Amino acid sequence: MGYKVVVAGATGNVGREMLNILAERQFPVDELAALASRRSLGTEVSFGDKTVTTQDIEQFDFAGWDIALFAIGSDATKKYAPIAAAAGCIVIDNSSLYRYDPDVPLVVPEVNPEAVDGYAKKNIIANPNCSTAQMVVALKPLHDRAKIKRVVVSTYQSVSGSGKEAIDELWDQTKGMYVPGQEKEPKVYPKQIAFNVIPQIDVFMDSGDTKEEWKMVTETKKIVDPSIKVTATCVRVPVFVGHSESINIEFEEFLDEDEARDILREAPGIMVIDKREPGGYVTPIECVGDYATFISRIRQDVTIENGINLWCVSDNLRKGAALNAVQIAETLGKRVLKKG
Repeated sequence: MGYKVVVAGATGNVGREMLNILAERQFPVDELAALASRRSLGTEVSFGDKTVTTQDIEQFDFAGWDIALFAIGSDATKKYAPIAAAAGCIVIDNSSLYRYDPDVPLVVPEVNPEAVDGYAKKNIIANPNCSTAQMVVALKPLHDRAKIKRVVVSTYQSVSGSGKEAIDELWDQTKGMYVPGQEKEPKVYPKQIAFNVIPQIDVFMDSGDTKEEWKMVTETKKIVDPSIKVTATCVRVPVFVGHSESINIEFEEFLDEDEARDILREAPGIMVIDKREPGGYVTPIECVGDYATFISRIRQDVTIENGINLWCVSDNLRKGAALNAVQIAETLGKRVLKKG
């Protein structure tokens, strides 16, 4: 016996990935509904070897459905998630709307699987920000061993984190650099993204941080440990898919780089590729389509007491969004629903 599963936002980048991953991981789906906005009504999407026609989310009755994976943005989630939850369908939401709600668990299954047990307060579970998800997978096993005091992270985030329009903008601007008359002015981003980097993701806050940077701080504390100090600089780079992070970690006690490497090799969801030779590390283009969070460049930071540096790469549409949501559904099934 399996589950009746809804994917809301099935025609978007993340929604399509959710459908792919549900099929790839053979999640026990007895019945599937693919929902979209009215303008995408009737669009066909793939689910394994099947083709599913999208239904109108506005008219959909969530009663009798077990789990809904939401990838529709905060505004639409604010309207439809409470409707689904009230109908008894557990919502796993990819937007930022519920991440900071104390009554909604924020879950990365490799890090805090037990948190799903708190779903019942609102019948909603939140998926973290893409840049946070991959980082905390790397932080948690090290924190368990030596307790982290402070994290300094710089991110190099792909344009797919901004949606299809951003992917198109990078592609069009890149072509425009070589074809006279096809130059494209920025619309998604405040400056040209092709052959450039932009040190702003999301809006600026009064502190001078961007909201993306604030998210990484706040979500890491909620998922891993509120005592960890985090400072982040988030940068958009001209990469289509795959987020990279340079992470500096200060621990309360000494942790040798070789032990850190061994810990990460044994940690769930992580693949360590760390050879001290040209190409002995993972880049974003190599992680596309993979489930793992890849760790490279593990080394001692001798400028601080008890410091480690590492390089962290992951497919942001997968671990940063769709995969993590499906893993939450799997965890929910094992710990709470116990079907399939």
